Order: sequence, then C-alpha cells, then structure tokens
Amino acid sequence: MLIVAVDIGGTFTDLLGYDTATGQLMSSKSPSTPAGLEQGIHDCLKKAGVRINGIDGFVHGSTIAINTVLERRGARTALIVTKGTRDVYKIGRGNRPDAYDIWFKRAEPLVPRHLTFEVEERLFATGEVHTPLNVVQAETIARQVNASGAESVAVCFLHSWNNPIHEQQMAQLLNSKTYRSVSHEILREYGEYERISTTVLNSYIGPKVNAYLAELERMLGEQGFRGNLSVMQSNGGLMSSPVARQLPVAMLESGPVGGFIAAARTGAALGYTNVIGFDMGGTTAKANLARDGEPQMSHGYHIGGYASGQPMMLPVVDTVEVGSGGGSIAKVDQTGSLKVGPVSAGADPGPACYGKGGTDPTVTDANLVLGRLDPNHFLGGEMALNIEAAREAINRCIARPLGLSETEAARAIVKIAVMNMSLAVRQVSVERGYDPRDFVIIGFGGAGPLHAAEVARSLHIPLLVIPNFPGQFSASGMLLAEPRHDFVRTYYRPLDQTDFTELGGIAADMESQARERIGAADIRMRHFLEVRYTGQDFSLPISVDPKCYAQDYRATVGNAFHELHQTRFGYHDPDLALEVVNAHLTALAPSKLCALPPPSRREEPALMGRRPVIFDSHAIDCPVYRRESLAPGEQIDGPAIIQEYASTTVLFPDDRAEVTVSGELLIRCSSGVSCSGAL
Repeated sequence: MLIVAVDIGGTFTDLLGYDTATGQLMSSKSPSTPAGLEQGIHDCLKKAGVRINGIDGFVHGSTIAINTVLERRGARTALIVTKGTRDVYKIGRGNRPDAYDIWFKRAEPLVPRHLTFEVEERLFATGEVHTPLNVVQAETIARQVNASGAESVAVCFLHSWNNPIHEQQMAQLLNSKTYRSVSHEILREYGEYERISTTVLNSYIGPKVNAYLAELERMLGEQGFRGNLSVMQSNGGLMSSPVARQLPVAMLESGPVGGFIAAARTGAALGYTNVIGFDMGGTTAKANLARDGEPQMSHGYHIGGYASGQPMMLPVVDTVEVGSGGGSIAKVDQTGSLKVGPVSAGADPGPACYGKGGTDPTVTDANLVLGRLDPNHFLGGEMALNIEAAREAINRCIARPLGLSETEAARAIVKIAVMNMSLAVRQVSVERGYDPRDFVIIGFGGAGPLHAAEVARSLHIPLLVIPNFPGQFSASGMLLAEPRHDFVRTYYRPLDQTDFTELGGIAADMESQARERIGAADIRMRHFLEVRYTGQDFSLPISVDPKCYAQDYRATVGNAFHELHQTRFGYHDPDLALEVVNAHLTALAPSKLCALPPPSRREEPALMGRRPVIFDSHAIDCPVYRRESLAPGEQIDGPAIIQEYASTTVLFPDDRAEVTVSGELLIRCSSGVSCSGAL
C-alpha cells in the first residue's frame, strides 16, 4: 500500500510517501505555484518518481482555504438570519482589542449588509417554537438571494443550535445549485455572532475549495488514481474529500497542523511526552505545545488575528504564528529601526538569493551571508543560491542605512527573527501556565533546524530534537494522522443542577453522528464538558466518561476543573459556583500508518568538508556533515553544520548532537546564553 502526503505551504510544496509493502520512503520539495496550486503537487510527484496510478491513499493539506479568507477572494455570499438580527454579524462583539489604538478599525464582514436578509421566525433558547417560519416570506427571500447574484448562501437562525427545524425548512427553499451552509450542520453551539461568522466562513470559501478539490481529483484521476483522497483538518485529523467539500471551514489550518501531530508522535516515541513543536517555513513560524503526548487544542480562533480577524469556532490545534519565515523581508522603517517580517518574499520572486527577481533582503539571505547555508547544496543541489545577490540586498537595504558591516546586518536580521519566534514559543508555554524549560523542542520546517538551537537557548531549553525529514515534517504528520471529527452541543446549566442522564443522551446522539460521518467500525470516543466559574467569559475542557455519569459525578467534574484552572492560571476557588456550558465529542478512527521507518543511510562519508560560519562577531571554521550518512549513536560536537536534502541544522559552540536509533538528531544545547541574546 502506497500512501502519499502533500503539504502546500506559502513558499514550498512538500511531499512524503511511504510504501508499506517495500518499506520505501520517498520525498521531494518544489516551489509552490500560487497561480495554480495543483502544479506544485504535480511537480513534487514527478520529482519523487511517484506513479499516480500506484497511489492507494492521498493525504493533502493546503493553504487554499485560509488564503481565500486573508486575501478576501471568496464567493459572493448572502446571509439569511432571524428577523431583528440583521446587524449582529456587522456589530460583532463590543470589546475593543486594542484600547489605546485611536486608529483601530474593525475588519469589514465577509457579507455586506445589502446581502443580509431577514426572515420572520423565532425560537426560544429552549428550542421551542415562538414564531413559526413565515414560509411565504422565506420563498420571497430565496428568490431575492437568487436574483442578487450570490454564489453561496449562509443560513443562521437564532437558537437553531437547539432546534434546527426552521433552518431545515429554509434550506429546502434555496436553489440547490447555490453553495449553502446551514449553521446547525456547521456548529451547534450558542453564541450567535461566532456561529454566524463560522457559517459565513464556510460559505465564503466553499465554492473555491470545491473547485480546487474537483480540479485536484480530476488531475489525479486522469493519471490513474483510484485511491482515497483525504484532507487534513485544523483539528489535526483527516476527513474525506466529500466531507471537506461540505465543511471547508474545518481545513483553514490544514497545512501547519500536520507537523504538530508528528512532533507529538516523535517526542512520545523518544520518551518525551511534553514537547513544543517549532515549525519555521518560508513565510511564517509557528509553535504548539503537546502535553502528555497530545497537542493542545483551542476551541476556535480568529482568522487574520484577534484584533481584526474573522471568528471561527471549530476545534483547532492551539497554534501561535508569527511572521518570521525564511522569506521574511528585512527593512529599515521610518524611525530607523530594523524590522523583520511579517511581509514575505514568498515563492515568487522569493529571497534575493533565489535569483528570480527578488531584491529585498530576507532571513534566508542573512543565513547565506553568515555561512550557515551552502549556496551549492540548497534542496540537495537542485537549486543554486546567489550569494552575491544576497550580499548586495543586505548591504543596500540594511547595512549602509544603519551604518553596519555586512555580517553585522546579517546577524541583526537573524537575531530579530529569533526574538520574534521565541515570543511564539513563550505564548504557547509561559502564557498557558507552563515552564518551557520542562519541555523538549521539536524543530522542523525548511528553516526550523537553522534556528531551533537559538530559540531553545534564548528560552534556556536544554534539549532539542531535529526529526527525520524536517523539511517535509508536516507531510509526515499527515501520513500518521487519524480520521477525526469533533461535535459540540450547548448544554447550559449550573453544575449542581446538571442532569447527567440528559447529558448521557446528548453524548449518545453525538456518538451516532460520529459513526455515520466516519464510517469506520473501530472508533475511539473522547468526551469533554466545557466548565467555568459562574460569570466567567471563558471555559475549560474537562475530560469525562459518560458511562460513569451519576449524581456524584459533579464532584469529579468540579475537582478536575479546579485542578486545571490552578495549572492554567495559578489560582482556583472551590467556594465559587460552577456551570457547564457545552458538551464535546472527539471521534477518532485508526490511522493507516502507526509509525514511519527511519530513512535509509547513505554509504558516503558523513564529513563533507569545512567552511567558515559566523555565530557571533567572527567566523569559525566548522565541519559540515551529510546527515543521510550519519550512523545511529554517532555524536557531533558544535560548532558544526549538518546538511540534508531539504534542511540544514546549525550546532552552536558547546552544543552536542547525537543520532538516535531511529535517526533523529538529539541536541543538548549548552547552558550559555544564546549568541542572539537572552529574551
């Protein structure tokens, strides 16, 4: 059985495949093709020598969904709401993300007001009908939506999370050729604004994602693919292509999360269940914390940032992202300060050293000037880098304006990028109540191993792991990911009035939906209750077992909440009343692959040569090793450079790397302060 995973990033498209019959691993990396993302997939398949008609399973993660939102290139979308709630989506929440920004401007909603239609209907919060749906008015609105030129439509009625009858009636009246999203099928949870926003997002990106998946299926099918196409979700699980067409909002973060799934698996296999995944690609750097072998989750986030983004309230791997990637552009701003990112040179034209027309200096250019990258070994020598172009860009844009030498400017660029990335690691650890020194960093992404040691040293994290295939690590996570679906149902009660028999019925109903959607016989069910102190605006997920529900289960839930609240926020109050907000179910089916074998070892000498590398103020003559030739148990003392096909690992002075039995690089960082300075 041949399973292939392809991850499309902002700069590169990565492929990793595994043939279970032969044990063969295959990998490739090609520049992403924004004008036609399918071409990047085709290029990777061709470079890896993969015959499409021999693929049994194809797993895919893509930025198509999130880019559609960020670039606001989605479908012309109409919104149908309960009479009297037309402006809920426009008004949003009353909180001001930045109280001191007098120029703050809220992002425009994805649906303009003139495409928002009201229909007469009303439910009580209990789900009982207050005002029946005005069918005549609903039919008129359906015709108006048709005449408006809307390519998609979102339906979100008040309290439909508790009773979908009116939404179901409205959906039947809409043109079947128009892409439609109905809120009770997307999110059965209270919170009208967030529920509307999530439903609108689904409709806004739906037509484009559908067209993309249809084109991908056509391209693969024409070349003989007859296997299963799965899509990576933001929650770290897989869904089938038909489900992805209905629920594209679930794939907004489908690309990055694969690496965090693989990071948790890699750490656990090495005996480290508490890890921080650190992913640095060409456009951004991301971090996630895994505790007890499980990546931490977040119930929703804002697409485009909290201050001006669009709320999406489905479960997502808890990720903090900063605009520091290999392609992040360095510039001197109007105040004379050096800034790095968030703007990226992307795949086209890319960094100046790519020689594709880019003239702005980037983090990649800085690493090339510092000697940390080999201009003749980038992508295994498939892509030559122009060091003179990198030097010219850094001197022209950074060094001369700031009165610095070429190497000082390059070091400053890397230093600022590392500071930005270290803040992301702090956010997923310190700001969540965890000490990063108690965790192991798993550094991956094309640029991750270049900077992971500096990030670790800046936070005094002593242990770092560079996994196998770090440049295609997100794709490896997709190979290992399990089919997964999450369900939620609002159940709003004080804990001391909670009816666990009723909750058991809700749990059974969600389990039935899970079996229908996943379609596998062997499904693992994980149940959670969202609990909070009465009056709080946020809640915490408490793991529960519906089979144990009884009156005295309230104490079990309460004690678990107090313990988690203490861990997360440093305090708890057992005298305060608690309330249950939502019931959650996570359903998982077994993955086709439990683990990947280590890559085969090349018989060439591991030592490739030596070159000068700048770490601090001067260059050090460093040995350069070919990672594919390193044997298990082999140790390398820093300073040193370890090169491989899609990535380069930098060992700082006094660091020591050891090759594990399964091929990972286990790096013990020296206790000294990072050369980029402690944060």
